Amino acid sequence: MMTDEQLLRYSRHILLPDLDVEGQQLLLNSKVLIVGMGGLGCPVALYLAASGVGELHLVDDDTVELSNLQRQIAHGQSDIGRPKVESVADSVSAINPDVELVLMPSRLAGQALKDAVASVDVVVDASDNFSTRFALNEACVKARRPLISGAAIRGEAQLSVFDFRRPDSPCYRCLYHDEGNDSALNCAESGVLAPIVGMMGCMQALETLKCLAGIGETLVGRVLFIDGISMDIRQLQLRRDPACPVCRLRETV
Repeated sequence: MMTDEQLLRYSRHILLPDLDVEGQQLLLNSKVLIVGMGGLGCPVALYLAASGVGELHLVDDDTVELSNLQRQIAHGQSDIGRPKVESVADSVSAINPDVELVLMPSRLAGQALKDAVASVDVVVDASDNFSTRFALNEACVKARRPLISGAAIRGEAQLSVFDFRRPDSPCYRCLYHDEGNDSALNCAESGVLAPIVGMMGCMQALETLKCLAGIGETLVGRVLFIDGISMDIRQLQLRRDPACPVCRLRETV
């Protein structure tokens, strides 16, 4: 049951017919794992906190550097040298002190990754390398947790939702059949236009809210591509790959 203060804080959500009080209560009761506290993860965390998601699990083993401040909006000049999860936690609490926070200043792998995924309702992939993306995808498949996957580099970005509660949903491995080259996703090597990660992080937050509250139509079975330079936006239909080695796991779990 929401307090008077919560009813006021979330009043603009509650006015939405698709969300209303019931949907907002679902958000308050939800837990989300965000992997990566960089250009994508910062706006994801801030908007989920502002929206009233009850518990956020923040994962990153890195510390804030000066070059991060060009795009990672939850960090400030005084945060340089601090663990990113602590910096983001402070920014989240400044927006909404009611949000419960679980900080994980380490790189999740193995059983720790499986446990972290299984302990939440939705997982947001805001990482910057293929190895983490593939590991998260497999953990989400096994735990049947929705995965909100976003990426941005240079002036381009992409977004998709893999919802393993649905038997027709493809997985990240259906989209990328091999682990590729991590340098292709490296901002330090390729550069990135600052607002494009903000756009993508906000869209990841939106897809997360839709998954949690069960509203609207998520990007399951579709990949959204954005070229920020030309502002060309297009979609690709994506179906389950019958030969996908990860999707086969869904038949045995």
